[in-house]
Amino acid sequence: ARVWHGIVSAAAAAAHVNTWPCGCVVCVPGGMSSRISTVLQVTAVIQCKMWHDMIYLTLYFQIGIEEMLSRVWESQPRVIKFPRKHQRGSSSNGLRRQKRDWVIPPINVPENSRGPFPHMLVRIRSDQDKDVGIRYSITGAGADQPPSGIYNIDPISGNMFVTQPLDREERASFHLRAHAVDMNGNQVENPIDLYIYVIDMNDNRPEFQNQVYNGSVAEGSKPGSSVMQVTATDSDDSTTANGMVRYRILSQTPHSPIPNMFTINSETGDIVTVAAGLDREKVSQYTIIVQATDMEGNLNFGLSNTATALISITDINDNPPELTVRTFSGEVPENKVNVVVTNLTVVDRDQPHSPNWNAVYRIVSGDPSGHFTIRTNPITNEGMLTVVKPVDFEMNRAFMLTVVVSNQAHLASGIQSSLQSTAGVTISVQDVNEPPVFPVNPKTIRFEEGVPAGTTLTVFAAQDPDHFVHQSVRYSKLSDPANWLKINRTNGQITTMALLDRESMYVKNNVYEATFLAFDSGSPQASGTGTLQIYLIDVNDNAPVLIPREAQVCERARPNSKINITASDADADPNVGPFVFELPSFPASVRRNWTISRLSGDYAQLRLRIPYLEAGVYEIPVIVSDSGNPPLTNRSVIRVKVCPCDDNGDCSATGAVAAAGLGTGAIIAILICIIILLSMVLLFVVWMKRREKERQAKPLLIDPEDDVRDNILKYDEEGGGEEDQDYDLSQLQQPESLEHIINKPSGVRRVDERPVIAESQYPVRPSLPHPGDIGDFINDGLRAADNDPTAPPYDSLLVFDYEGSGSTAGSVSSLNSTSSGDQDYDYLNDWGPRFKKLADLYGGGDDD
Repeated sequence: ARVWHGIVSAAAAAAHVNTWPCGCVVCVPGGMSSRISTVLQVTAVIQCKMWHDMIYLTLYFQIGIEEMLSRVWESQPRVIKFPRKHQRGSSSNGLRRQKRDWVIPPINVPENSRGPFPHMLVRIRSDQDKDVGIRYSITGAGADQPPSGIYNIDPISGNMFVTQPLDREERASFHLRAHAVDMNGNQVENPIDLYIYVIDMNDNRPEFQNQVYNGSVAEGSKPGSSVMQVTATDSDDSTTANGMVRYRILSQTPHSPIPNMFTINSETGDIVTVAAGLDREKVSQYTIIVQATDMEGNLNFGLSNTATALISITDINDNPPELTVRTFSGEVPENKVNVVVTNLTVVDRDQPHSPNWNAVYRIVSGDPSGHFTIRTNPITNEGMLTVVKPVDFEMNRAFMLTVVVSNQAHLASGIQSSLQSTAGVTISVQDVNEPPVFPVNPKTIRFEEGVPAGTTLTVFAAQDPDHFVHQSVRYSKLSDPANWLKINRTNGQITTMALLDRESMYVKNNVYEATFLAFDSGSPQASGTGTLQIYLIDVNDNAPVLIPREAQVCERARPNSKINITASDADADPNVGPFVFELPSFPASVRRNWTISRLSGDYAQLRLRIPYLEAGVYEIPVIVSDSGNPPLTNRSVIRVKVCPCDDNGDCSATGAVAAAGLGTGAIIAILICIIILLSMVLLFVVWMKRREKERQAKPLLIDPEDDVRDNILKYDEEGGGEEDQDYDLSQLQQPESLEHIINKPSGVRRVDERPVIAESQYPVRPSLPHPGDIGDFINDGLRAADNDPTAPPYDSLLVFDYEGSGSTAGSVSSLNSTSSGDQDYDYLNDWGPRFKKLADLYGGGDDD
């Protein structure tokens, strides 16, 4: 009974060491888990004080979870006392051996308990509670610290309670401290540490990281090849069977070739192959249901979960391509390219559109000239036999090809190539009506230019390539830019219809080109073209032409007064230069006035022979001869302008006019016209000035005082406010005495003050001046101001018509504005609508 009690207590106390009253110590080594599980394998080592030997006892027992927890939970709560305080003392027997303190065991609380709550765990007690009143308390996380309120204690009795169910996955342990104080709050005992462990229960299923796992393995893999790994986790304590997960395969779909092609490592979740025989062409994917169970895989007590593993069988090139037939045939027309002759079909069981499936075709025999090639259709994998070089029916009527097909990727090791990868291809060539062909194209011939019309140049004939069919060939002209040639329709003879001219615009680099058409009598009709090139040999048939045609020289012979001349010839060497230049003997004045000297083979110099020649335009004939055999001569005329020149030898303006052909009379007429034009302009200016003077002398039609022409009228002009008047107004007043000016130091005088010296007398304007006298009055005033030595400078303050004491102008206040209303204002009615308001106010007679 004691052993049984010790084993159960050891399991409930999480394998901690306890001492029973019998004096035996039960130790649970590492063979037992530190938490309660449903199946316990306990190796108990029992050592009694009275025995010197060790007794090893291994017990296997199975106990229900509810029964075990009920025993632990409903057992009598323990009493935890504060440790004794040891004091060293002496007795009659000497030193006294102190008794060892109790080891406070941890408190174990199962998770997910159903209560009732609060549930008492232990009782805290002090040995001094008999002498003084004790108050108990606990501190720490779970009591007075977050998460607070899980544990509490009765301060009087010391009973410690748990108030709610615990979850080990949230918090697996608590560390509290128990305190004992008297009624005054003084510490009676040293605090003790309380360790509370939450006993794990298997309340969490294993969870896979993914519900579907994807893996792959190559077909033909050997047994033991790794495929993939699945992983499941359990939130329970991994150090106990509650969190120990084990894996197993529940099912495999399909079962081919055997139901158990794969196995799984129960601890790591690695899936590997078990047997050989993986063939992608038979089974491309397997579906495996994997189960994960805790409690170390115990199906009776553990919790389980499942996941799906999809295993794809990857392809290897273990199937060579096979041609569907051993012999293929096709037809091709001659002289055609990029034409598909036939399609080679192939079968390959490997994965489509992969290098293991893509076919590569080769022609191994039967086409030494390279007329054919085979391209692979990327969609159907067929071989398209195509003509890349034209075939000639007259040369080869049929071809026998040998074709080999293989994959883009090499075959897997141990796989032999199939005999069905080779086939023969028979190609028939179809005869087509081919166009006639000119043996030499283009054909070049040489002739001298100037060949007369009707001359036979050559025979430009074509040949028909169709030797096995008798057909006639006919000819026609396709291109003849100058329309010089014609061709015989039957035999291709070329004859001229006009003179051949090398200097024609249609001749390029001495070559004239014409194109002719040859067509047969086949059905359908075929035609071919040929080009005839005629190289024209130059003949001296163009006389040279003098260059330049116009020039000018000075009327007096000077060293630099000369004309350089040359010639141009449309012919070619040797029918051009060197040229010969000479003056004709008639008229005699040409050689008398001019001379030609040779400079080089192509240039000569024309200049005056006499010292002076009258200005004008002269036409001088010059005879030019080329170097042809026989030479050709041309009489050309150069138009020379003779003019007077300046010191630099350039024609003057007058000379240029004279040289242009104007006589003396023409020049005089031009000068007279210029003089007349200038006289008319002068007369017009004089007439305008006279009219302006008459207009100014004409009297005005209105009263001068009402004349507002060229005047600036200001209405309602107001000065600035008082704050703007920062100047001395007294300077504008007429001084009563001149002493303050006379007493000033010499050289100090205001230019805007009235002068001390006698002032100039300005003309007095009459009260009613005649309008014609206004101009004279202004001129007199200006003249007097200009001659006034006392006048201030132009940039100084000028005083005009000063009013005040002593002013000769009088005061404005002398005007009487209170005159009687005897004046007649009826004339305002005659002034128009603008004065109607004034007429209404002041007109109307005595009634108003």
